[in-house]
Amino acid sequence: MMVLYSGTICPFSQRCRFVLFEKGMDFEIRDVDIYHKPESISAMNPYDKVPILVERDLILYESNIINEYIDERFPHPQLMPSDPIMRARTRLFLYNFEIELFSEVSILENKEMKNDEQSLNEARKRIGERLIQLAPILLNNKFMLGDEFSILDVAIAPLLWRLDYYYIDLPKNAAPLQKYAERIFSRPAYIEALTPSEKVMRR
Repeated sequence: MMVLYSGTICPFSQRCRFVLFEKGMDFEIRDVDIYHKPESISAMNPYDKVPILVERDLILYESNIINEYIDERFPHPQLMPSDPIMRARTRLFLYNFEIELFSEVSILENKEMKNDEQSLNEARKRIGERLIQLAPILLNNKFMLGDEFSILDVAIAPLLWRLDYYYIDLPKNAAPLQKYAERIFSRPAYIEALTPSEKVMRR
């Protein structure tokens, strides 16, 4: 059985919980206090971070790597495109999300930055600007890749869920993005994957 070591408020862990529930398979989630992690976490991940997926003698970390492995291991429903070109483009999108969005999320999540309002506000601004650029894609698309729910939607969902929590306000022209977010949030697997701490993040 797969075991996921997951932070209860960690957006990266939420991605993996979401995929596991989408797949509807047997797994175990072990909650980790990300501010007081046990020594076993650094033994499994040299970067001392969650999520971590363990299956027999396999240990994986980094949420996108974990999710792609789960998708290949349990291919129904398929979350990565089957076409090699679309798969490559999807991986590029995921990379862009990490560089342009989730590097800023890491600033907002860093407890040591909590009194650095300038850096926090700059991170919020950069996230908002990048999300606004994504809105036109979703004007006619149900999901990031069209009509099919994919690993891209999984990747961005934790950020969209936390916009209020991070004090990020989007303008009216971001309405397609907000409607898209509601479509993701209404998925049974998304609701099931939420921790009690995450449920209270949205106003």
